[in-house]
Amino acid sequence: MRASTIATTFFLLHLLLLYPTATVPAPAISTKKTLQAQPPSSSTTSSTLDPEQLRALQFLHIPTTHDPCTTTTCDTATTTFRHLLSLRLTNCSSDLHLSTTALSSLSTLTSITFLNCHTPVVHFPTSLSNNLRYFTSVNSLQRLTGVFLSRLHNLTELYISGDPIKASGIHIITSNMKSLTKITLSNTHLTGYLPKDWNPNLTHIDFSQNKLKGSIPTSLTRLENLKVLNFSSNNLNGILPDSFGNLVSLKNLSLSSNSLSGPIPGSISAIPGLVYMDLGSNQFNGAIPEFISEMKELKYLNLENNHFHGILPFNASFIKRLDVFKINGNDDLCYNHSTISEDVKLGIAACDKHGMPVLPPPATNEPPSSVDDAGSGGGDDDGEGGGGDDNVEKKNQVHVDRGPSKVVLGVAIGLSAAVFLIIFLVLLFKC
Repeated sequence: MRASTIATTFFLLHLLLLYPTATVPAPAISTKKTLQAQPPSSSTTSSTLDPEQLRALQFLHIPTTHDPCTTTTCDTATTTFRHLLSLRLTNCSSDLHLSTTALSSLSTLTSITFLNCHTPVVHFPTSLSNNLRYFTSVNSLQRLTGVFLSRLHNLTELYISGDPIKASGIHIITSNMKSLTKITLSNTHLTGYLPKDWNPNLTHIDFSQNKLKGSIPTSLTRLENLKVLNFSSNNLNGILPDSFGNLVSLKNLSLSSNSLSGPIPGSISAIPGLVYMDLGSNQFNGAIPEFISEMKELKYLNLENNHFHGILPFNASFIKRLDVFKINGNDDLCYNHSTISEDVKLGIAACDKHGMPVLPPPATNEPPSSVDDAGSGGGDDDGEGGGGDDNVEKKNQVHVDRGPSKVVLGVAIGLSAAVFLIIFLVLLFKC
């Protein structure tokens, strides 16, 4: 009996040992699937984003309670997880730190934007630098350098505004960007000269509000695809190249607030779709070309504060067709009052019959009525009545006396000559 009891107990223990061994693998598989489907514990909803990128976003204080792929661009990979293609950081907190580790996890990004994120620049991982196609920074990154930007050599669009860039020239930034089509470096404290080598695929160039100097190179006019050119508010000088009209795709031209001089090149007439032309606040001179009035697409024309002269070649219908027209500040320029009404306030004078500006009457120190008041015998503030009248009489007396004195002097000279001649004849007769 004892032997059978011992055998039964041993058999039951053996079954108990075998049972968990057979059932453990099933829960283990279930746990593994749960980890793949769930984001990190701080996120309350499921996400299709790669867990490493999700943790990187959390490190950058970007909310991940919802799937980021629903609000930004992700790839359409057929693998288990998707990956970010674009990232936008706006109004960042002061404690934001762009960790190199976090950025390494985001190396699939092709577009990154910083808006009002005042943070020091970090070194982008090589994988991220090579993958980026669009880079934007507005009033954000500090201590940007040309070397840092030059590493983003696969960019197609570069937009920086309000962030100082330390660079010895624009060519340091753009020389390796062979795919660049749009570049904006505005208000970035750039100095030096404009580059001479340009990517032929460029469609948009904006270097406004910097400290660039020198002239506009002729090589720029080879950009047949260029639509926007903005060099306003710099220190550029010299004349516009004669080949400027080769920019046949140009829609927007702004060269205001520089020291450019010379005439407007006639080749600009070959730009058929020019809509916006701002040449204000320069030193352009010569006559304004008539062909400007034949540019059918033109809506904005600013020629103010230059040295243009002659007759304005525009009529009222052309001026009315423009949305904005500025021509004031050209002192030697005038308009034909037979074609443009005086009611149109242009800020320049009308032309006289010789084609010259009709000058306003010269300014006087005294108002016109002061002479009449003086002639009426009115006193001044000191109580000396008639003082002004005496002064006017003295002036008139001097003016009147100058006429008769010349006549008397002429008569005296004539009589003296006659007397001298008579005396000479008398003496000659006696001799």
